[in-house]
Amino acid sequence: MFFAPTSLADAYLIRPDRRVDDRGYFARTMCYDEFAERGLVSDFVQQSLSVTAKAGTVRGLHFQYPPYGEAKLVRCVRGAIQDIILDLRQDSPTYLRSEGFRLDAENGHQLYVPPGFAHSFQTLVDDVEVTYLISAPYTPDAQGGLRYDDPELGIEWPLPVAAISPRDLAWPLIHPHAPPAL
Repeated sequence: MFFAPTSLADAYLIRPDRRVDDRGYFARTMCYDEFAERGLVSDFVQQSLSVTAKAGTVRGLHFQYPPYGEAKLVRCVRGAIQDIILDLRQDSPTYLRSEGFRLDAENGHQLYVPPGFAHSFQTLVDDVEVTYLISAPYTPDAQGGLRYDDPELGIEWPLPVAAISPRDLAWPLIHPHAPPAL
């Protein structure tokens, strides 16, 4: 695996090291030792799968409040997404900054999302599957979110938003003087 730092502190875009032969290729998608060597969370306790039918669908921005913060390792295994992460750690040099990444089945890239980040994605094509390794059990009472279209965040989505859940539409706008404390 090749670990490329992003513009956001502690977040990485991970490219597979593909071993190609006439059958196709083989690549590791997670290695405890390689993650631990870089100081990344390497204990994942659950895996989740998101299946989305329609291009332009937005999921997120989601996060878990401390002490239930979670690291995620996100990979698109069918189709393509624009993955967005937002640093909500008040002590971070990249606090309240976001960055987007194209993850798709062809490039095989993964995104390491540290605890204290909000996470979202938009599907770029129909019939998308995204898988996540997650470092902490989902805790419903600790869930949080922000509006995908919050003008304070300035996130630019590549497609018009075609679908979003009522729950994601109900998340609050960030207040610049009182953002979530993570």
